[in-house]
Amino acid sequence: MPRFFVEVAYKGTHYAGFQIQANANTIQAEIEKAFHIYFRQKFELTGSSRTDAGVHALQNFFHFDTNENIKNIPIEASYHLNAILPKDIVVKSIFKVDSNAHCRFDAVSRSYEYTLYQSKDPFLEDTACYYPYPLSVDLLNEAALIIKSNTDFQSFSKKNTQVKTFDCAIMESSWAFDGNKIRYQVKGNRFLRGMVKGLVGTMLKVATGKISIVDFEAIIKDHAVSKVDFSMPPQGLVLVRVCY
Repeated sequence: MPRFFVEVAYKGTHYAGFQIQANANTIQAEIEKAFHIYFRQKFELTGSSRTDAGVHALQNFFHFDTNENIKNIPIEASYHLNAILPKDIVVKSIFKVDSNAHCRFDAVSRSYEYTLYQSKDPFLEDTACYYPYPLSVDLLNEAALIIKSNTDFQSFSKKNTQVKTFDCAIMESSWAFDGNKIRYQVKGNRFLRGMVKGLVGTMLKVATGKISIVDFEAIIKDHAVSKVDFSMPPQGLVLVRVCY
């Protein structure tokens, strides 16, 4: 069967997450509905990265297989699908791949950003986290470097997650400062459930003096999940890129 990748972007504010759920509206549900309307047949989409409720994406992927009736996707399909989709979801491209290509397992890295802003700004309310507290820039950067030097992130995985390993290779981990905005940028081969929000929340505890750098290192080494702050709101988190 021919296989296709679908590149999408979305604002996750009004959705219960990326992956389809029984009793809630999701990104996948809206896209499958649009495909059904346009192609007049049902599609089962496989997702690359499962973002949580309220989380956004500048780039994410699905893949799907077609039957013999659809061997090629017309160029104008994206245009028509976007006319059907809600205004906060967009299909950026659809392209044919090898029949064994997998949008989740073939990804070699994923990049996320978490954005804070420190002065009230109504234009950032849905896409960043308002955090009007004094921060130590030096401590934020020091904590970010510690993350790069570790591979076991069991501490930063929410409970009841079904994974075989907590190992993640973090290639980039840094804070960027741009006027009113503070942005955490992280790139890794994989991420655990709740991991990025947990990293951000716990680094902010360091930067506000609630815990020390030594405490932060100990949380990682001792798998002290009870000391991790997973409470950062979802609107500040964006999946920026998935690389293959």
